[in-house]
Amino acid sequence: MSSVQQAPSARPRPAGYGRVFAEREFRAVFVAHTLSMLGVIVSEIALSVLVYDLTGSALMSALVFAAGFLPYVVGGTLLAGVADRFPARRVLVLCDLVCAGCVALMVVPGAGFGVLLVLRCCVAVVAPVFSGTRMATLADILGDGELFVLGRSLLRIVAQSTLLVGYGLGGLLLTVVAPRHTLLITVGTFLASAALLRLGTRPRPARAGAGGGAGASGGARNVLADRRVRLLLLLFWMPAMFSVAPEALAAPYADELGAGSTGLGLLMCALPVGTVAGEVWAGARLGPAARERIALPLVCLTLLPYLGYVLHPGLLTSLLLLVLSGAGSAYTLGLDQWLVGAVPEELRGRVMTVLSAGLMTVQGVGMALAGVAAEAVGVTATVAGAGALGVLCCGVTAVAVRRGAGWSGPKAETELNRI
Repeated sequence: MSSVQQAPSARPRPAGYGRVFAEREFRAVFVAHTLSMLGVIVSEIALSVLVYDLTGSALMSALVFAAGFLPYVVGGTLLAGVADRFPARRVLVLCDLVCAGCVALMVVPGAGFGVLLVLRCCVAVVAPVFSGTRMATLADILGDGELFVLGRSLLRIVAQSTLLVGYGLGGLLLTVVAPRHTLLITVGTFLASAALLRLGTRPRPARAGAGGGAGASGGARNVLADRRVRLLLLLFWMPAMFSVAPEALAAPYADELGAGSTGLGLLMCALPVGTVAGEVWAGARLGPAARERIALPLVCLTLLPYLGYVLHPGLLTSLLLLVLSGAGSAYTLGLDQWLVGAVPEELRGRVMTVLSAGLMTVQGVGMALAGVAAEAVGVTATVAGAGALGVLCCGVTAVAVRRGAGWSGPKAETELNRI
C-alpha cells in the first residue's frame, strides 16, 4: 500500500491490462496458467466419469471430485515454506512435472479407484505450493504495485472463464474420447505449462536463504503469527466460504424450479460471469486508490444479494442475484494491494501458498455445510442464511481491519484511514 497521498489532479490513472501483457515474463505465466487450468478442469470431469464407470457409484464419483479440496490443507500448511526456500522457477516447473506424472499414472489401464484417489490427492497437495509460488513470482515480474494487482486479477479472470469453457469442452470430449484418454490432454497441458515457465521466465534466487527462516513445516505458522496478515487472509476467506452455497445447491434448486439441465448450467455460470465482469470493470476503469476505497464496502455487500433467495425467486431473478454477487468480488483487487504491501518479500511465497490453500479449504467446507443445511431447511433458506451469516461475518472482519486492529505503524494507519 502506498503511503503517499496525492492531490486529486495528480491521482494516477488506471494502468490497464495492456501494460501487464507488455511484460514478456507475464505473458508466459498467463499462457501457462490458462493451459493448466483447462487441463485441470477437463481432468476433473474425466476422472469423475471414469470412477463412476469403474464403481457404478455416484458417491465414489463425487468423493474423488471432492478429494481435490482437503489435501490443500496439507500442502498449504506442511509445504508452505517451500515457496520461499527454493528458487521460484525450479519450484514451479517441478510442481508441473509432478502433476503431469500423477495424471499420467491415472491413464494406466490397471489403475483402480484407490489408486486414482491417491493420485488425485497428490495433485491437490502440490497445487497450493504451485499457486502460492506463482503469485509471489508475479510480484518479482510486475513489482508490488498496480501491475501486480492487475496481473493477479487477470489470473483470476482466467480461472473463472475456464470454468465456463472447460466444463463444456470436457463434456464434448467425453462424447468422442474415453475418460482415460481424455486425461492425456491434462498431461499435455501440465508439460506445456512446465516448458513455458522454464523457458519464458528468468531464474531468480530463493527469497529466504537456505538456512534462514523456518522450515517448510513452519511456513504456515510463521504466516499466521502476524495478526495483520491473519486479518487480510480472513477478508479473502470469509466471503469465499459463504459464496459457494448456490453453486453447491444448484442441482436441487434447478430441480425445484423445473429448469432442467439448461437451467442448471445457467445457475452454475452466473456467479463466474459476475465475477469476471466485476474484475474487468475494477481493473480497467478504476485506479489504485479507488480500488482500495471500495474494497471493504464490497466485502460487506457481496453476499447481500443471497438474501433475495428468501423470496423463492424464479430462474431469471436467481441468475441476476448471482451475477450481482459475483460482481462484488471486485474487492479482491484492493485486498491484493494491501496483502503484498503487508508481507515482507522473504515471506511472500508462503503467504500466497497459505492464501491459496485456505481459499480451497473454506470453499470445500462451505459446500459441505450448505449440503447439510439444505437437508434440514431447504435450498432457498440455506442460500439466504449463507448470505445473512456471511454479511455478518464479513462485516465484523472488515470493521476489525478498518479500526486498524493488529496493524502498527503510521503507514498502515494512513492507508486504512483513506478507506
